[in-house]
Amino acid sequence: MSTMLVNLPREKWFRILELHQWEGFWYLFPHLEATLASQSHFQACDDDVLLASSMKTGTTWLKALIPCIMHSISDDDKDPLIMNHPNALMPSLEVQLYRGNPSPDLSSIPSPRLLRTHLPYAALPESIKTSNCKIVYITRNPKDTLISLWHFMNNSKPPGVDAVSLEVAFKSFCNGVHAFGPFFDHVLDYWKQSLDNPQKILFMKFEEMKSDPKGQVKKLAAFLGKPFANDDEEVEKVLWRCSLERLKNLEVNKTGIDPCIGVPNSSYFRQGIVGDWKNYFTQEMSKELDEITRNRLGDSGLEF
Repeated sequence: MSTMLVNLPREKWFRILELHQWEGFWYLFPHLEATLASQSHFQACDDDVLLASSMKTGTTWLKALIPCIMHSISDDDKDPLIMNHPNALMPSLEVQLYRGNPSPDLSSIPSPRLLRTHLPYAALPESIKTSNCKIVYITRNPKDTLISLWHFMNNSKPPGVDAVSLEVAFKSFCNGVHAFGPFFDHVLDYWKQSLDNPQKILFMKFEEMKSDPKGQVKKLAAFLGKPFANDDEEVEKVLWRCSLERLKNLEVNKTGIDPCIGVPNSSYFRQGIVGDWKNYFTQEMSKELDEITRNRLGDSGLEF
Protein backbone atom coordinates (compact mmCIF):
# COMPACT_ATOMS: atom_id res chain seq x y z
CA MET A 1 0.00 0.00 0.00
CA SER A 2 1.48 3.36 -1.00
CA THR A 3 2.05 6.12 1.54
CA MET A 4 -0.39 8.29 -0.38
CA LEU A 5 -3.24 5.83 0.15
CA VAL A 6 -2.38 5.14 3.79
CA ASN A 7 -2.61 8.87 4.59
CA LEU A 8 -5.98 9.49 2.95
CA PRO A 9 -8.81 10.85 5.14
CA ARG A 10 -11.01 8.07 6.54
CA GLU A 11 -14.56 7.78 7.87
CA LYS A 12 -16.64 4.91 9.21
CA TRP A 13 -19.76 4.04 7.21
CA PHE A 14 -22.52 1.73 8.45
CA ARG A 15 -20.48 1.01 11.60
CA ILE A 16 -18.00 -1.49 10.18
CA LEU A 17 -16.97 -0.16 6.76
CA GLU A 18 -14.04 2.20 6.39
CA LEU A 19 -14.17 4.72 3.58
CA HIS A 20 -11.16 6.54 2.16
CA GLN A 21 -11.48 9.97 0.57
CA TRP A 22 -9.60 10.39 -2.69
CA GLU A 23 -9.92 13.40 -4.98
CA GLY A 24 -13.15 14.48 -3.32
CA PHE A 25 -14.97 11.13 -3.32
CA TRP A 26 -15.29 8.29 -0.80
CA TYR A 27 -14.27 4.69 -1.57
CA LEU A 28 -13.97 1.37 0.16
CA PHE A 29 -10.28 0.58 -0.08
CA PRO A 30 -10.53 -2.43 -2.46
CA HIS A 31 -12.60 -0.31 -4.83
CA LEU A 32 -10.07 2.52 -4.67
CA GLU A 33 -7.23 0.16 -5.53
CA ALA A 34 -9.29 -1.21 -8.41
CA THR A 35 -10.07 2.32 -9.60
CA LEU A 36 -6.38 3.19 -9.79
CA ALA A 37 -5.64 -0.08 -11.59
CA SER A 38 -8.38 0.53 -14.14
CA GLN A 39 -7.05 4.01 -14.78
CA SER A 40 -3.64 2.55 -15.57
CA HIS A 41 -4.71 -0.47 -17.63
CA PHE A 42 -8.25 -0.28 -19.00
CA GLN A 43 -8.48 0.40 -22.72
CA ALA A 44 -11.96 1.25 -23.93
CA CYS A 45 -13.23 0.03 -27.30
CA ASP A 46 -15.39 2.26 -29.45
CA ASP A 47 -18.33 -0.14 -29.23
CA ASP A 48 -18.21 -0.51 -25.43
CA VAL A 49 -21.32 0.42 -23.46
CA LEU A 50 -20.76 1.65 -19.91
CA LEU A 51 -23.58 1.95 -17.38
CA ALA A 52 -22.64 4.53 -14.75
CA SER A 53 -24.47 5.55 -11.59
CA SER A 54 -24.25 6.45 -7.97
CA MET A 55 -25.37 3.58 -5.73
CA LYS A 56 -29.05 2.53 -5.56
CA THR A 57 -30.48 4.78 -8.26
CA GLY A 58 -32.26 2.15 -10.36
CA THR A 59 -29.10 0.59 -11.75
CA THR A 60 -30.28 -3.03 -11.59
CA TRP A 61 -33.16 -2.27 -13.97
CA LEU A 62 -30.66 -0.91 -16.50
CA LYS A 63 -28.38 -3.94 -16.01
CA ALA A 64 -31.25 -6.00 -17.36
CA LEU A 65 -32.52 -3.60 -20.03
CA ILE A 66 -29.21 -2.85 -21.75
CA PRO A 67 -28.23 -6.49 -22.45
CA CYS A 68 -31.76 -7.27 -23.69
CA ILE A 69 -31.64 -4.31 -26.07
CA MET A 70 -28.07 -4.84 -27.25
CA HIS A 71 -28.53 -8.56 -27.87
CA SER A 72 -32.11 -8.26 -29.21
CA ILE A 73 -33.40 -10.87 -26.75
CA SER A 74 -36.89 -11.82 -27.90
CA ASP A 75 -37.58 -15.30 -26.50
CA ASP A 76 -36.94 -17.28 -23.33
CA ASP A 77 -34.56 -19.74 -25.00
CA LYS A 78 -32.03 -16.95 -25.46
CA ASP A 79 -32.84 -14.99 -22.33
CA PRO A 80 -29.67 -14.66 -20.18
CA LEU A 81 -31.70 -13.22 -17.30
CA ILE A 82 -33.18 -16.62 -16.53
CA MET A 83 -29.83 -18.07 -15.49
CA ASN A 84 -27.87 -14.91 -14.60
CA HIS A 85 -28.26 -12.16 -12.05
CA PRO A 86 -28.14 -8.81 -13.91
CA ASN A 87 -24.77 -8.10 -12.24
CA ALA A 88 -23.23 -10.95 -14.24
CA LEU A 89 -24.39 -9.47 -17.55
CA MET A 90 -22.62 -6.15 -17.01
CA PRO A 91 -19.44 -6.66 -14.95
CA SER A 92 -18.20 -3.76 -12.85
CA LEU A 93 -14.80 -2.17 -13.41
CA GLU A 94 -14.07 -1.55 -9.74
CA VAL A 95 -16.12 -4.28 -8.02
CA GLN A 96 -15.38 -7.21 -10.34
CA LEU A 97 -12.85 -6.79 -13.13
CA TYR A 98 -10.03 -4.85 -11.44
CA ARG A 99 -10.65 -5.75 -7.81
CA GLY A 100 -7.68 -7.80 -6.65
CA ASN A 101 -6.27 -7.96 -10.18
CA PRO A 102 -4.56 -4.81 -11.48
CA SER A 103 -4.32 -6.11 -15.04
CA PRO A 104 -7.09 -8.61 -15.84
CA ASP A 105 -7.44 -10.31 -19.23
CA LEU A 106 -10.68 -8.91 -20.69
CA SER A 107 -10.34 -10.65 -24.05
CA SER A 108 -13.03 -13.20 -23.17
CA ILE A 109 -15.73 -10.52 -22.86
CA PRO A 110 -17.69 -10.60 -26.14
CA SER A 111 -18.03 -7.48 -28.23
CA PRO A 112 -19.76 -5.14 -27.73
CA ARG A 113 -18.61 -5.18 -24.12
CA LEU A 114 -21.34 -4.22 -21.65
CA LEU A 115 -19.76 -2.83 -18.49
CA ARG A 116 -20.80 -0.84 -15.44
CA THR A 117 -19.30 1.42 -12.80
CA HIS A 118 -20.13 3.56 -9.78
CA LEU A 119 -17.04 5.69 -10.36
CA PRO A 120 -17.44 9.46 -10.59
CA TYR A 121 -16.78 10.86 -14.04
CA ALA A 122 -13.40 12.34 -13.08
CA ALA A 123 -12.16 8.92 -11.93
CA LEU A 124 -13.03 7.07 -15.15
CA PRO A 125 -10.10 5.68 -17.16
CA GLU A 126 -9.05 8.26 -19.73
CA SER A 127 -9.72 5.90 -22.63
CA ILE A 128 -13.42 5.87 -21.73
CA LYS A 129 -13.56 9.65 -22.04
CA THR A 130 -11.63 9.85 -25.30
CA SER A 131 -13.05 6.83 -27.17
CA ASN A 132 -16.39 6.64 -28.96
CA CYS A 133 -17.87 4.27 -26.38
CA LYS A 134 -21.33 5.07 -25.02
CA ILE A 135 -22.12 5.95 -21.40
CA VAL A 136 -25.60 5.52 -19.95
CA TYR A 137 -26.02 7.34 -16.63
CA ILE A 138 -28.99 6.64 -14.36
CA THR A 139 -29.91 8.73 -11.33
CA ARG A 140 -32.81 9.15 -8.94
CA ASN A 141 -34.36 11.54 -6.45
CA PRO A 142 -31.84 11.75 -3.57
CA LYS A 143 -34.51 10.95 -0.97
CA ASP A 144 -35.45 7.64 -2.58
CA THR A 145 -31.77 6.97 -3.27
CA LEU A 146 -31.00 7.27 0.44
CA ILE A 147 -33.89 5.01 1.49
CA SER A 148 -32.87 2.36 -1.03
CA LEU A 149 -29.23 2.59 0.05
CA TRP A 150 -30.18 2.38 3.74
CA HIS A 151 -32.24 -0.77 3.20
CA PHE A 152 -29.60 -2.36 0.97
CA MET A 153 -26.75 -1.79 3.40
CA ASN A 154 -28.72 -2.97 6.45
CA ASN A 155 -29.93 -6.06 4.58
CA SER A 156 -26.33 -6.82 3.62
CA LYS A 157 -24.78 -6.49 7.08
CA PRO A 158 -22.99 -9.49 8.60
CA PRO A 159 -24.77 -11.51 11.33
CA GLY A 160 -24.43 -9.97 14.76
CA VAL A 161 -23.95 -6.41 13.49
CA ASP A 162 -26.66 -3.97 14.52
CA ALA A 163 -28.62 -2.17 11.86
CA VAL A 164 -27.83 1.50 11.31
CA SER A 165 -30.67 3.91 12.07
CA LEU A 166 -32.11 6.10 9.33
CA GLU A 167 -31.02 9.17 11.29
CA VAL A 168 -27.37 8.07 11.18
CA ALA A 169 -27.57 7.10 7.49
CA PHE A 170 -29.29 10.41 6.70
CA LYS A 171 -26.56 12.48 8.34
CA SER A 172 -23.84 10.53 6.55
CA PHE A 173 -25.60 10.92 3.17
CA CYS A 174 -26.14 14.64 3.65
CA ASN A 175 -22.45 15.03 4.50
CA GLY A 176 -21.54 13.15 1.33
CA VAL A 177 -19.90 10.31 3.26
CA HIS A 178 -20.99 7.12 1.52
CA ALA A 179 -19.43 4.82 -1.04
CA PHE A 180 -18.75 6.75 -4.26
CA GLY A 181 -20.25 9.86 -2.66
CA PRO A 182 -20.97 12.71 -2.43
CA PHE A 183 -24.16 11.98 -4.37
CA PHE A 184 -24.60 15.50 -5.73
CA ASP A 185 -21.03 15.81 -6.98
CA HIS A 186 -21.40 12.45 -8.71
CA VAL A 187 -24.66 13.39 -10.43
CA LEU A 188 -23.64 16.91 -11.42
CA ASP A 189 -20.39 15.82 -13.07
CA TYR A 190 -22.20 13.38 -15.36
CA TRP A 191 -25.03 15.87 -15.94
CA LYS A 192 -22.63 18.55 -17.15
CA GLN A 193 -20.76 16.07 -19.35
CA SER A 194 -24.05 14.88 -20.87
CA LEU A 195 -24.95 18.46 -21.79
CA ASP A 196 -21.56 18.95 -23.46
CA ASN A 197 -21.60 15.61 -25.26
CA PRO A 198 -25.14 14.17 -25.57
CA GLN A 199 -24.05 11.76 -28.32
CA LYS A 200 -21.73 10.06 -25.83
CA ILE A 201 -23.61 10.28 -22.52
CA LEU A 202 -27.32 9.56 -22.10
CA PHE A 203 -28.53 10.99 -18.79
CA MET A 204 -31.59 9.14 -17.47
CA LYS A 205 -33.80 9.56 -14.41
CA PHE A 206 -35.50 6.67 -12.63
CA GLU A 207 -38.66 8.74 -12.15
CA GLU A 208 -38.96 9.37 -15.90
CA MET A 209 -38.46 5.67 -16.59
CA LYS A 210 -41.31 4.84 -14.20
CA SER A 211 -43.68 7.48 -15.61
CA ASP A 212 -42.93 6.78 -19.29
CA PRO A 213 -41.25 3.37 -19.56
CA LYS A 214 -42.00 2.90 -23.26
CA GLY A 215 -40.69 6.30 -24.25
CA GLN A 216 -37.57 6.00 -22.11
CA VAL A 217 -36.73 2.49 -23.35
CA LYS A 218 -37.16 3.63 -26.96
CA LYS A 219 -34.84 6.56 -26.21
CA LEU A 220 -32.30 4.19 -24.64
CA ALA A 221 -32.43 1.80 -27.59
CA ALA A 222 -31.97 4.61 -30.10
CA PHE A 223 -29.00 5.97 -28.15
CA LEU A 224 -27.41 2.52 -28.14
CA GLY A 225 -27.84 2.24 -31.91
CA LYS A 226 -30.45 -0.52 -31.53
CA PRO A 227 -33.78 1.16 -32.32
CA PHE A 228 -36.84 -1.06 -32.25
CA ALA A 229 -38.18 -2.12 -35.64
CA ASN A 230 -41.69 -2.82 -34.33
CA ASP A 231 -41.86 -0.22 -31.59
CA ASP A 232 -44.78 -1.15 -29.36
CA GLU A 233 -44.57 -4.94 -29.57
CA GLU A 234 -40.81 -5.14 -29.04
CA VAL A 235 -40.79 -2.52 -26.29
CA GLU A 236 -43.57 -4.34 -24.41
CA LYS A 237 -41.58 -7.58 -24.57
CA VAL A 238 -38.42 -5.93 -23.25
CA LEU A 239 -40.28 -4.16 -20.45
CA TRP A 240 -41.94 -7.41 -19.38
CA ARG A 241 -38.67 -9.36 -19.55
CA CYS A 242 -36.87 -6.77 -17.42
CA SER A 243 -39.71 -5.89 -15.07
CA LEU A 244 -38.95 -5.86 -11.37
CA GLU A 245 -41.72 -8.35 -10.63
CA ARG A 246 -40.37 -10.86 -13.14
CA LEU A 247 -36.76 -10.41 -12.04
CA LYS A 248 -37.68 -10.74 -8.35
CA ASN A 249 -39.37 -14.06 -9.01
CA LEU A 250 -36.65 -15.67 -11.11
CA GLU A 251 -34.94 -18.40 -9.12
CA VAL A 252 -31.46 -17.03 -9.80
CA ASN A 253 -32.42 -13.78 -8.06
CA LYS A 254 -34.34 -15.34 -5.15
CA THR A 255 -31.38 -17.44 -4.01
CA GLY A 256 -27.61 -17.26 -4.00
CA ILE A 257 -24.98 -14.73 -3.00
CA ASP A 258 -23.28 -12.08 -5.09
CA PRO A 259 -19.74 -13.52 -5.35
CA CYS A 260 -18.10 -10.10 -5.55
CA ILE A 261 -19.45 -8.40 -2.44
CA GLY A 262 -21.08 -11.27 -0.56
CA VAL A 263 -24.63 -9.93 -0.36
CA PRO A 264 -27.79 -11.92 -1.20
CA ASN A 265 -28.88 -11.71 -4.83
CA SER A 266 -32.38 -10.93 -3.57
CA SER A 267 -31.19 -7.72 -1.88
CA TYR A 268 -30.96 -5.99 -5.26
CA PHE A 269 -34.73 -6.21 -5.69
CA ARG A 270 -36.95 -4.37 -3.23
CA GLN A 271 -39.85 -2.13 -4.28
CA GLY A 272 -38.56 -0.05 -7.18
CA ILE A 273 -41.16 2.67 -6.65
CA VAL A 274 -41.13 6.46 -6.66
CA GLY A 275 -41.78 8.29 -3.40
CA ASP A 276 -41.02 5.52 -0.90
CA TRP A 277 -39.09 8.11 1.13
CA LYS A 278 -42.44 9.53 2.32
CA ASN A 279 -42.88 6.40 4.42
CA TYR A 280 -39.67 7.11 6.36
CA PHE A 281 -38.66 10.78 6.36
CA THR A 282 -39.70 13.24 9.04
CA GLN A 283 -40.74 16.71 7.90
CA GLU A 284 -37.44 18.06 9.20
CA MET A 285 -35.44 15.52 7.18
CA SER A 286 -37.39 16.31 4.04
CA LYS A 287 -36.85 20.05 4.42
CA GLU A 288 -33.15 19.63 5.15
CA LEU A 289 -32.47 17.46 2.12
CA ASP A 290 -34.62 19.72 -0.09
CA GLU A 291 -32.46 22.67 0.95
CA ILE A 292 -29.24 20.76 0.32
CA THR A 293 -30.56 19.70 -3.08
CA ARG A 294 -31.45 23.29 -4.06
CA ASN A 295 -28.08 24.59 -2.91
CA ARG A 296 -26.07 21.86 -4.61
CA LEU A 297 -27.90 21.83 -7.94
CA GLY A 298 -28.04 25.63 -8.10
CA ASP A 299 -28.54 26.88 -11.66
CA SER A 300 -27.30 23.65 -13.26
CA GLY A 301 -30.67 23.02 -14.89
CA LEU A 302 -30.94 19.61 -13.24
CA GLU A 303 -34.09 18.99 -11.23
CA PHE A 304 -35.47 16.03 -9.25
